[in-house]
Amino acid sequence: MGGVAAGACIVGWSHSPFGRLEDAPDAETLIGRVARAAIEDAGIDPQEVDAIYVGHFNGGFQKQDFPASLVLQSLPELRFRPATRVENACATGSAAIHGAMDFLAAGRGRFTLVIGVEKMTAIPGAQVGDVLLGCAYRREEGEIPAGFAGVFARIAESYFQRHGDQSDALAAIAAKNHRNGVDNPYAQIRKDLGYEFCRTESERNPIVAGPLKRTDCSLVSDGAAALVLTDAETAATMGKAIRFRAAAHVTDFMPISARDITRFEGAREAWRRAYDGAGISVSDLSFAEVHDCFTIAELIDYEAMGLVPEGQGARAVLDGMVQKGGRLPVNPSGGLKSKGHPIGATGVSMHVLSAMQLAGEAGAMQVPGATLGGVFNMGGAAVANYVSILERLR
Repeated sequence: MGGVAAGACIVGWSHSPFGRLEDAPDAETLIGRVARAAIEDAGIDPQEVDAIYVGHFNGGFQKQDFPASLVLQSLPELRFRPATRVENACATGSAAIHGAMDFLAAGRGRFTLVIGVEKMTAIPGAQVGDVLLGCAYRREEGEIPAGFAGVFARIAESYFQRHGDQSDALAAIAAKNHRNGVDNPYAQIRKDLGYEFCRTESERNPIVAGPLKRTDCSLVSDGAAALVLTDAETAATMGKAIRFRAAAHVTDFMPISARDITRFEGAREAWRRAYDGAGISVSDLSFAEVHDCFTIAELIDYEAMGLVPEGQGARAVLDGMVQKGGRLPVNPSGGLKSKGHPIGATGVSMHVLSAMQLAGEAGAMQVPGATLGGVFNMGGAAVANYVSILERLR
């Protein structure tokens, strides 16, 4: 309940750089950069792909919509295959993965191609903010100053009121993720900004909304990532295979007024179901990639995933627990904060980077001896919550 059948495997992947990609005018171009590359990485022929799932939020970023069919522009061999566009706010990429896993579990085919893509930078910043506000409950939250950043600023303010000022912890999260991002060849910002810069309000790091500074907010980005999925039996015969030991999806109320927004209860439930499905606890994870659209989101997720008790999220980062060499490295890729956050691509990207870790192919990002990874991707303010537990099959 709330998940998909475990056992599907990732057997190939590709990832574009994230950032303001002037040489990629649209989503179609970005799709072309990752679609064939993922199939080649899997070592299969395009003709073996049985279905395509495209995660694409759009929402007004571009006039061209209906992206599922655009895959054929770069892969004409896939003509007449079923191709479906999936959207679930900032968890769009994970939603596309779940669609592909359901296709496999139903026995409808052997290989699926999943693509996550977004072109965000072709419209003005104010328009981007309005598009993103569509992921909030406009009836109540549409007039919050600073758009979606304002929504998370309100979450931060509520958390601070309950648990004290956490500005030191938020700055430590930002600094950690920017430091990790230096080693990510796909990241939008590959610069170690340092704790003091992230902690200090300045002309280069101004307040965006409430207690959130620019370094607390993820980036407006273009980018794409792709995966090839198959069943475990087929994957066992292939060159590499990363298995979904568990996958959970939980949806919570959209209005933040309808719940205790400082607790991310939907995320808690998704993590609980994923742990139960995998037969593990948080202490078994080697690393986690979590949805740090804003630093306050990562802080609260430390608690939602059970790493620390409620109200003690700051301890996880200030005590070094989530640092690269800590008990549970969180966002060794640099997270959305450093890597970028092209909405439709994010969930697929998180799974690609986690698969790389488990395959030992993460280069300078590598967490030594990684055997079990957790992925948390959310849409809206902890409304759509997806957790995957991944392990290496071969």
